Amino acid sequence: MKNLKGENQTIVALSSPLGVGAIGVVRLSGPSAIKIADKLFTSFKGKKPSSFEPRKMELGTFCAKNFNEQILCVVFVAPFSFTGENLVEFQCHGGIKIAEGIVDACINAGAVLAQNGEFSKRAFINGKLNLEKAEGMMNMIEAESEAEIRAGYSLLSGALGKLAISCQKELTDLLSDIEVSFDYPEEDIEYITRNKTKQKIVEIEQKINELIKTSSTGRKIKEGVNLLILGEPNVGKSSLLNALSASDKAIVTNIAGTTRDTIEETILINGVKFNIIDTAGIRKTTDIIEKIGIDKAKDKIKSADLVIVLVDASKKQSKEDEEILKLTDKTNRIVVGNKTDLIKSPVQKADLYISTKDEKSVNNLKQKIYELTLKENITNALIITNLRHLDALTRAQKALKKAIKNIDEDSLDLISIDLKTAYSCLGEITGNTTSEDIIDAIFAKFCLGK
Repeated sequence: MKNLKGENQTIVALSSPLGVGAIGVVRLSGPSAIKIADKLFTSFKGKKPSSFEPRKMELGTFCAKNFNEQILCVVFVAPFSFTGENLVEFQCHGGIKIAEGIVDACINAGAVLAQNGEFSKRAFINGKLNLEKAEGMMNMIEAESEAEIRAGYSLLSGALGKLAISCQKELTDLLSDIEVSFDYPEEDIEYITRNKTKQKIVEIEQKINELIKTSSTGRKIKEGVNLLILGEPNVGKSSLLNALSASDKAIVTNIAGTTRDTIEETILINGVKFNIIDTAGIRKTTDIIEKIGIDKAKDKIKSADLVIVLVDASKKQSKEDEEILKLTDKTNRIVVGNKTDLIKSPVQKADLYISTKDEKSVNNLKQKIYELTLKENITNALIITNLRHLDALTRAQKALKKAIKNIDEDSLDLISIDLKTAYSCLGEITGNTTSEDIIDAIFAKFCLGK
């Protein structure tokens, strides 16, 4: 993004977590990075950073205001660095005061404290990173599951950006063909261009639509799959929550109505995050507090990706079971018969039978839960997990659909406006057509020193 305002200042920040640890990393970047490092660091060989072989660690002494420290120093010469600028990294012992002292010494020598995400923003400005890859890097840092890591790496590797750029190139070719029809109207080629344009727009729109359809799975990967457990009192809902999470999160007793509010726990199944919600047993009650819990359980049905209707396999279907099945009739659900350890054969009909005391049957249920909520292959697929990307793709698709709808009647110059809109929306994914305010907002979400 050469049109973006760059910074001439040299910035410094601690790039490792603040606290006591084995190693602390302080990063300097900017035109004076190596000059500042020369003032503060001397290798045990008597060399200054300006004479170091690039990308090679040197052990030496760092002279802070009130102490000296034996550290490692490595120099990266522009443009061969993360930021595309001269960059120096100091690796010190991981003490709070040591790291703070090194940062303060760099500031006293002419650097300024970096803002959140400023190193990554400079990498973007200098063409070392695009927005899609930057967001992928941030997603990997913030990931709470293996699926989130994989989705983040897909962005970091540039898969979405490559597709967006490919679609932009196709739109550019279409716009060129339209321009030719304007320049040579006497050749009567508009009809040919119009047909070709419509066919190509449809193909591009379909590519974008396939990506948009993955956003539902992307939301589950990013936020977690919402899994709701419903059932009558004492059917084993809390025991199931504990079995699925391998913990004692929920209190389990023989007293009906023990669970009066929703209880939530997060687990991983095949590397995907699942948000399990245990609810109050559904029944008629005069207890005001229990009734509030039951009403909350019913409200949760709307936001659940999967409802587990837990029934007692050792008993015939109750009125409460019938009510719950009716409530969840239009949902994605699985009816699970519990307490198989108490009987030889199930009395009540269910999709799957378990005992919360049997690890194998609980693991079978976990696999079934995964299959019912994540039907797509998410291992190596390109999946939209970022709302900003989804918004850009949706607006691009809207512009293309408008062009397809009107291309048989409107003049091609009006159609070209829609194509340019789609081009601009796709460019927002990589940052080619994104405003500086949006770019600032994205990098502000990064931690200090990244």
